[in-house]
Amino acid sequence: MAAERGKSSTSAAAARDRRQAEALRQNLKKRKEQARARADASDASPPDVTCFFHEPSFTATYLVADPASGDAAIIDSVLDYDGASGRTRTTAADQVLAAAKARDLKVVWILETHVHADHLSAAQHLKRATGAPIGIGAGVAVVQKTFRPLFGAWDLIPDGSQFDRLFADGDRAALGRLTIEVAHTPGHTPACVTYRIGDAIFVGDTMFMPDYGSARCDFPDGDPAILYRSARRLLALPAETRMFLCHDYKAPGRDRYVWETSVGAQRETNIHLKDGMGEAQFVALRRARDAQLTMPALILPSVQVNMRAGRFPPPEADGSVHIRIPTDRF
Repeated sequence: MAAERGKSSTSAAAARDRRQAEALRQNLKKRKEQARARADASDASPPDVTCFFHEPSFTATYLVADPASGDAAIIDSVLDYDGASGRTRTTAADQVLAAAKARDLKVVWILETHVHADHLSAAQHLKRATGAPIGIGAGVAVVQKTFRPLFGAWDLIPDGSQFDRLFADGDRAALGRLTIEVAHTPGHTPACVTYRIGDAIFVGDTMFMPDYGSARCDFPDGDPAILYRSARRLLALPAETRMFLCHDYKAPGRDRYVWETSVGAQRETNIHLKDGMGEAQFVALRRARDAQLTMPALILPSVQVNMRAGRFPPPEADGSVHIRIPTDRF
């Protein structure tokens, strides 16, 4: 019996030692990875960011380049769309492509911060021109499930497979020597993500300029409390972090469009989200504001195209393509 107890004690001690050794190995591996990431970040230059502002939809599209490699990403592109005639043009997107070509940049990512409700994405046009994959937050599947019956989009499989890459919170992707870090920042929509590239973040509709505030939360699956928490997460980044917005509407008293600010400026002066604004206060403010807003002019064509990664609904038997306009649903 004593011998059996001795063997059991020895076995337990050996197992404990193995667990401790494995924990030490994992800790060492993690430290090495962190050190490598810090070294990469210190060696890499900040991303070069060029904005192309589309005034008809008040949308900022970004060409983000790694200066060292020439690799680039296009974030939140715009397909020109005339709601009265239903005609499309690629003028805005072609300006971005021309700039990339002139600077000898290689577009390796086409990124969406969310399923936009105010403009159509030019992602498919850009993909045909560059071969780059299209990425969006994995929450796009929730948006697809919500809007599929509204538009009778029964051909659409609501799993996000229309996109080339679905990003989860914490995912990373390479942009030359730079790294694209993805944060899930829902509240405006469940698919919203923020891309952090070097010292810059691209926040989509999560926040606007400090004098304009924050995004609406009254779309399906929107939630002001969740938006508040997403915003506070972003505002915990270093104050000097450059923040690039998807839209600007020129707040009262301002006579020019602006799309770049900083985390520090937002924390100090954002009329909805500055330091000291509590969650309950923000939720009440946001709900009161949302109750006064009308729907975006292009929400119906935009959502049914953008949830398909910039594709239009499939053609009819005669080859014609139609946008569906449901009535009395919003």
